[in-house]
Amino acid sequence: MKIAFSKPTSNDAERQVMFSRFRAFGYEGLQLKYAQYQEYIDQPASFIEKYDVEAKDIASGLIAGGQLDAAGIAELRSLFRFAQAVGSERVIFCHAKSRQGLENSDIRGFAQILSDLGKEAQQQYGVNLSLHHHYNQPVMYRQDFEVFFGAVSDGSVKLTVDTAHLVKSGINDIAGVIRDYREFLDNVHCKDIENGDFKVLGQGIIDFGPVFAVLREIGYTGWISADEESGSELVEAMEACARFLKKE
Repeated sequence: MKIAFSKPTSNDAERQVMFSRFRAFGYEGLQLKYAQYQEYIDQPASFIEKYDVEAKDIASGLIAGGQLDAAGIAELRSLFRFAQAVGSERVIFCHAKSRQGLENSDIRGFAQILSDLGKEAQQQYGVNLSLHHHYNQPVMYRQDFEVFFGAVSDGSVKLTVDTAHLVKSGINDIAGVIRDYREFLDNVHCKDIENGDFKVLGQGIIDFGPVFAVLREIGYTGWISADEESGSELVEAMEACARFLKKE
């Protein structure tokens, strides 16, 4: 398993700190939030020149949220092109649509749209499209996983499991989700939570022992990213999360 780090940054100086120091803590890649690469989507050469991403690790994953209307689909296609140019392995998509009022037919429809886009990403750009399930988004409840991934064709959409979003959505059996959807799993966001608030890894209520046990059980060799959204100071959070992941 390879470990990565992800955290929002408030300005360019903080972004530079994260980009320049993550390797020192033992991370092998970064999974970037949208604001950290947005200005470069149409000029990847400038991103490569500024941040020296020839090693491909600074942008190993690109996280983005959006709709599946015409504008959102066009944006995803632009992200596929950017990902290919900067060497990203995957686009991690959060479907920014409320879960409220949706029927199973809606969720199946989203799966079919994303399946077509996932095939396009793989075949034309060599990039994976990975769905990040999310609290109050279409794939939220346990049954939503069955509906959505039952409608995905040919493994064209992968799965990013987020530990804290599962718990926030009322799903406490994280290991069960990983085991049941291992054929789709290509990314894990490790995030802790307590009383509905995200916490630095190891400072919330989640028992990560069964999570890492099942990852070893299924022979998972992909990315595990500390998805740090607690609001803690950047360098302290990078160090604490790395220490936690190495311990596990």
